[in-house]
Amino acid sequence: MSPTSELLAQTLAQTGFHPRLPQQRRLYEAAKVAIHQQQLTAGGKLPSSRDLAADLGIARNTVIAAFEQLAAEGYVTSRLGSGTYVADLQAHSASMRGGPSHAPQSGRTAQRAQLAVRLSKRGQEVTRVAAGPKFEIQPFAPGDPDFSSFPLKLWHRLQNRVWREVGSDLRSDLLDYGQAGGYAPLRQAITEYLRLSRSVKVSVEQVLITGGTQQSLDLCAQLLADAGDTAWIEDPGYWGARRVFQARELKLHPVAVDGEGMAIKAADLATKPRLIYVTPSHQYPTGAVMSLARRRELLDVAVRKDAWILEDDYDSEFRYTGRPLAALQGLDNDDRVLYMGTFSKALYPGIKIGYLVVPPGLIDGFKTALYDLQRPGQLMVQAALADFISLGHFTAHLRKIRQTYGARRELLRRTLVNQFGSRLDGRVTISSEESGLHLVVQLPGNADDVALERKAAEAGIQVKALSTYYLSPPTRRGLLVGYAYCTPEQITHYGRILATIIQSEVRR
Repeated sequence: MSPTSELLAQTLAQTGFHPRLPQQRRLYEAAKVAIHQQQLTAGGKLPSSRDLAADLGIARNTVIAAFEQLAAEGYVTSRLGSGTYVADLQAHSASMRGGPSHAPQSGRTAQRAQLAVRLSKRGQEVTRVAAGPKFEIQPFAPGDPDFSSFPLKLWHRLQNRVWREVGSDLRSDLLDYGQAGGYAPLRQAITEYLRLSRSVKVSVEQVLITGGTQQSLDLCAQLLADAGDTAWIEDPGYWGARRVFQARELKLHPVAVDGEGMAIKAADLATKPRLIYVTPSHQYPTGAVMSLARRRELLDVAVRKDAWILEDDYDSEFRYTGRPLAALQGLDNDDRVLYMGTFSKALYPGIKIGYLVVPPGLIDGFKTALYDLQRPGQLMVQAALADFISLGHFTAHLRKIRQTYGARRELLRRTLVNQFGSRLDGRVTISSEESGLHLVVQLPGNADDVALERKAAEAGIQVKALSTYYLSPPTRRGLLVGYAYCTPEQITHYGRILATIIQSEVRR
């Protein structure tokens, strides 16, 4: 067997290497990876289709089809009577740029360097830190729901029913973008839900269906603030809101958070905010609940400063004792609060459906902008979701996952406490709020929570350092530990490992 055949055979033998693709596509992918990683070097000759087929034990036509695809995409070149050779991808790229080939930087670094050259200053700032990849689903990743528990068969039936109505021309309007702020029955269902469960003061006309919280925030930033305006944000706070405001060229002013939520000081009042972003019912990431006194103070500040409050109620459904807390918007008598929520936590992340409740005076402007700037669409999914809610399935699903998440939260707390015991003399504490999708392990001020995050990642655990959520110098250290997307067995196993990692740092 030739070295090339052996290399490709080893790749194809990996159980996780595109197991569902046809064999010719798997061979193509294996060769492409080897060429990109320069395991098959430029100018190198590939085995003949007959020899490679014999070495790999596959049909020759399969090899020929893979070779043809590689040639069509420029990965290999064929020379009549000579054979097939690996193409020089760098030389091709240089010729396309009109310049000589240079020694490559390592994969991702080179790609980022080239990208940064083409980005605007704003683009470079927004993409300077890639937050998204850090939230891939692994044990203890904060904020990830267990979407494996979503009732898929039921959801399929609801969607199929909508499609049948569209196919019979009863609901062909659902194939359009939608110009009314979203599917009317879904807006009605959300209105009733928010009135009953969140004490939101709302009419159907005030509800807009968006593509999730990020789109809701972006609409608010575009329509309510201009470049250079100031946005108050919680510190520590949600990285996604920070990204949106940076992309709209707003000045970020961090406001410290304590046990009662956003704590406004004299230095904060010396600035003039246009937007104030808060998570009052369950502050992200600390879990603090904003007190009634702070809520009233914030509403008063908004009126005096002519500012808009953006209330992000991202996980209000997940309160495990008592009723969900009333929304800040319900206390607003001056129409200064825009309230937003999402179905990505309660159902599954990829549904990308959120809602934005705007004051009456903003309805027309926001509807126009939603249509003109976003072209929302997704009315088919909205229709299925409206049925899911109105038929009682949403309430039943929430009841089920609340019980599941509550039990997992308690198991994680118990596992960590039992592992710590009294050996850390109270230097490590665990948040006690009975809500949300993560808990916070508070660490001593001299602990290196970023180093702990890295050590946990090496053990296959995705926690997040609390200090990385600060815009100003961090005042607290800790780890955000998710529990929703973990089986009880994983919680017990990885909880012990995480506790051992924390102990090793705190004992120093």
